[in-house]
Amino acid sequence: MPSHNCAPLNTVKDMDMKLTLNNGIPMPALGLGVFQSAPEQTTAAVEAALAAGYRHIDTAAAYGNEREVGEGIRRSGLDRSEVLIETKVWVSDYGYDQALHAWDKATGKLGVEYLDLFILHQPAPDRFERTIAAYRALETLLAEGRVRAIGVSNFMPHHLKQLLDSTDVVPAVNQIELHPYFAQRDVQAMDAEHGILTQAWSPIGGITFYPGWGENRRNVMRDPAIAAVARAHGKTPAQVMLRWHLQQGRSAIPKSTTPARIAENFDVFDFELSAEDIAAIDALGTGVRSGPDPDEARTERFAMPIPEA
Repeated sequence: MPSHNCAPLNTVKDMDMKLTLNNGIPMPALGLGVFQSAPEQTTAAVEAALAAGYRHIDTAAAYGNEREVGEGIRRSGLDRSEVLIETKVWVSDYGYDQALHAWDKATGKLGVEYLDLFILHQPAPDRFERTIAAYRALETLLAEGRVRAIGVSNFMPHHLKQLLDSTDVVPAVNQIELHPYFAQRDVQAMDAEHGILTQAWSPIGGITFYPGWGENRRNVMRDPAIAAVARAHGKTPAQVMLRWHLQQGRSAIPKSTTPARIAENFDVFDFELSAEDIAAIDALGTGVRSGPDPDEARTERFAMPIPEA
């Protein structure tokens, strides 16, 4: 099966560092996430990120801010081709025809004619036949050139196996919760086996409100082991964690709406973690997720309708 370039970085000052997806598409390794970014803050956050050097923005139909992401990109003055736009199909739009129409909604709100990366937001195992149908719609969009790459989010190894057994195109990306306290090594291994790029959401452990999950979670940003590595390099804990992802060949999409924090999160290309640093961070895993379990049916949440463009 095709593979992606997931080797450790050879040059640490490459602000344009890209990973190559399994269909040959280059993707900036570091992007801006806009999960939980209020629509009224999103446009300015995207504009600030693009001014700081980001060229990859990750959004989703379920976030309710695709329109503002598009406006931020337009205000940046950058050509459309310079920004990789990633968005997601929500579960209420699963099914073949519904997922095709989800593309219409997404491109209409973003104000673009194509998507760079279009992925399924959840495996939704309680209705997996609709998940498969939605992915087949993504395959059609890819074949027609309306998207440049397709993928999935929150897929565990058993979900990936079912998908691979039922479809033709190997996902380019699997976006999962991944930070030092929850590295999901089994998912990473399955992704690597099939040439799927692992992309980290909550890459610095900053996930906030998820009622019913992780009430007793610890703050990764305050971990003393990460603080020690940060002090040694004259960097912040967030910068160290982002560097940890990049040096292991992952994509990371930190979220912020604060311009100074957005710029800080991008300032990770002028230092390199040692093997000992990486081992110390790797050792922090607890095996406890902070977000929702992808195997849990969330009937009410999954039914949330996505407005028309």
